[in-house]
Amino acid sequence: MALRKPITTVIEIHPLAPAQPRTGEPCNGCGVCCLAFPCPLGRVLSLRRMGRCSALRWSDADRRYLCGAISDARSTLPWGLKWLAPQLSRLARRWIASGIGCDTRSAFID
Repeated sequence: MALRKPITTVIEIHPLAPAQPRTGEPCNGCGVCCLAFPCPLGRVLSLRRMGRCSALRWSDADRRYLCGAISDARSTLPWGLKWLAPQLSRLARRWIASGIGCDTRSAFID
């Protein structure tokens, strides 16, 4: 059986972004997960399985990353689907497990 090579992903993190929390700690908007591997909804919106999610937004005011599918759902949808923004926002909260805790392995960025 052949061993698979580990995936190496380089991500660019905003210099003011907070440090990544430990696995299970509350999300602090560090952006690591969405910069490397989009959630299921992010895969649909970005049309990719790896790399920066197109819905990811940096907030200068909050000095953290936000999920655009939650904070500004209309901006993440194509023109003809803007009416789906409220449903998208609710779905995004569920798919990213908003408020549950970080699920990106802390060792991911070591």
